[in-house]
Amino acid sequence: MARGPRHRAGGTGRDRRLPVRREALGRGRQQDERAARGARPLREGPGHVIVEPRPASPADGETVPPVPPVPPASPTRRSELDSIRVLVVVGLVFFHAALVFDASDDFYVRNAETTGASIVVSALGVVWAMPILFLIAGFGAWHSLRRRGPAGFTAERLLRLGVPLVFGTLTIVPVPQWLRLRADPGYHESYLAFLPRFFEARFDLAEFPFVLQGEHFETGHLWFMLLLLVFALMLAAVARWFPAGRARAIGDRLAAVAAGRRGALLAAAVPVSLLSALAGLEQEYAGWSRWAYLLFFCYGFVLAADDRFRAAIRRDAPLAAAVGLALPVVGLPMFLLAGGDPFTDLTPMAAVARAMYGAAGWCLLVGILGLLDRRAAARPPATRPRGGARRRVYAYLAAGVLPLYVLHQPIVVAVAYGVVRLDAPIVVKYPLIVAASLVLTVAAYDLLVRRTRVTRFLFGMRDGR
Repeated sequence: MARGPRHRAGGTGRDRRLPVRREALGRGRQQDERAARGARPLREGPGHVIVEPRPASPADGETVPPVPPVPPASPTRRSELDSIRVLVVVGLVFFHAALVFDASDDFYVRNAETTGASIVVSALGVVWAMPILFLIAGFGAWHSLRRRGPAGFTAERLLRLGVPLVFGTLTIVPVPQWLRLRADPGYHESYLAFLPRFFEARFDLAEFPFVLQGEHFETGHLWFMLLLLVFALMLAAVARWFPAGRARAIGDRLAAVAAGRRGALLAAAVPVSLLSALAGLEQEYAGWSRWAYLLFFCYGFVLAADDRFRAAIRRDAPLAAAVGLALPVVGLPMFLLAGGDPFTDLTPMAAVARAMYGAAGWCLLVGILGLLDRRAAARPPATRPRGGARRRVYAYLAAGVLPLYVLHQPIVVAVAYGVVRLDAPIVVKYPLIVAASLVLTVAAYDLLVRRTRVTRFLFGMRDGR
C-alpha cells in the first residue's frame, strides 16, 4: 500500500502536519496581502517560489516622477515586440540587398557599379536593429526561464535554436560561400565538390563562441542564433547557481532607481558605450561587438522582471529617442573621418565615435520600445484592432520569423548573383533584388517549412500551425 507523508521517518503524522498547516496559512496571508496591494499572487515552482513582476506604483519609491499608466503584469504577448521582430527580419532583406552595391563591404556578390551612400543609409538601421532583437530575446528568456526552470529552459533553447543552427549550417550556409567563388569566371567547381572543402574547419578558442574557423567555413548569418544559444546557456548556468533571493534584491533595487529618477535608464548606455569604444566593433556581426549583444540580452532579461522598468521606459522614451537621434549626427561624421579602421582603431576620434554609436544604440532601443508602448496604451481596448488583413499578415510572419531569418540571406545572395549580370543601373537592380528575395523567402517558408512537422522542427518552430 502506498505510504503518505505521515508515514515518513522523523515524526508522527500529527507532528508532520502542523508545520505544513502553519506554512499554508502563512502563504494564504501573503496572497491576501499581495491581492490587497494589487500584485499578482505567488506561484510555487519545484523547490522555489516565483514572484510575478510587480506593477509599477508610487509605493515602489517615494520620489517616482509622473509616468504613463502601465497595465498590470500580464502573461499575454506584447504584440509590438512581435511586430518589431518581423520588421527587422524583413528589413534585413533590404539591408543585405544594399550590401551588393556597397563600395566598402566584401559581400558574397558585388555589383560592378557600387556606391558609398549605402553605408550611411545602412548605419541608420544597424545602430538599433540587431540590438533590439537581442533585447527582445532577453525579454523572452526571462519568461521562459520563469516557466520552465534552468533545465527546461536549456532543453527548449537547444531545440528552438540549436537544431536550426546545426541544420542551417549543414544545408543552407554553404550556398552563399559557393556563389562567392562562382562569381569568379575562372571558378568551375560544382556545389557538391565544394561542400567537403567548406567543412574543413579548425578549433580556435580565441574566437569564442565562434570556435570553428576555416578558409571557407563560417556560420554566416546564423551567427545571431549561435550567440543567442550561447547566451541562453550561460544564463541558465547562472540561474542554476546564483541565489534567487539575492537576484530579486538586486533587481528590486535597480527597478526602484529606474522608477525614481527620470532618465536613469539612459545610464545603461555607459557599459555599451565603453565596450564599443575599447573593444571595437565587428563588421561581420552587423557592426557591433559580439559582447555588446550579451549586454543587450541581459538588459532585456532584467527589464522583463519588473513592470517598474516598463513604466520608466515609457516615461523616458521621448528623451531617449531625442538623444539616440542626435548622437549619430555628430558621431557618424567622426566615424567616417577617423581614417584607418574606425571599427577597431584606438585613435581618439575613432574611439569617441564608437562610444557615441554605442550610446545611441541603447537610447534608440529605449525610445522605440517606450514610444510603441505609449501608442498601444493610448488606444482604448474597444478600439484596438483584433482582426483585418494586416493583423493576419503580421501574425503569419511572426510565427515564422526564425525560419524567415534562416532562409533570407542565401536567397538574397542567389537572386543578386543573377541580377548583377543584367545591364541596368542600381536604381533598377536594387528594387528587383529586394522584391524577388521577399517573394521567394516567404514562398520557401510557406511551401517548404511550415507545412510539415519535420521541417517545422528543423527550423525551430513549435508544433502547432
